[in-house]
Amino acid sequence: MAALSIDVLFDAAIRIQLLERSITVAFADNTIRVKFPTTRRLAEFLDVPHYYVLPYFAMMEQEELVTRAERVGILTTAKGSRKMIELMREKYEKEAGEILGGAIFADLLKRC
Repeated sequence: MAALSIDVLFDAAIRIQLLERSITVAFADNTIRVKFPTTRRLAEFLDVPHYYVLPYFAMMEQEELVTRAERVGILTTAKGSRKMIELMREKYEKEAGEILGGAIFADLLKRC
């Protein structure tokens, strides 16, 4: 079983997006938000019980990295988007660029 942490969940979220070849990015109020996979999807991906990931999402909300929106899902905040996009750049630049397109990914890197 994987040792969980906020960093592990961010990394798993990116890997899920890359595997599914889908990264949802929203632009609103001068803020970039990236849609997170569901808590159940992350738990399944990490092979841990669902209830193991829930406290980390509470911590991530407390640290203002994500926000939960009714019927929308979990979205990164400006701070969370910076963390996620920086992690994409550090570990998954080629794959993220292929999905988002080079120009969009470069623009995201500039904005964050």
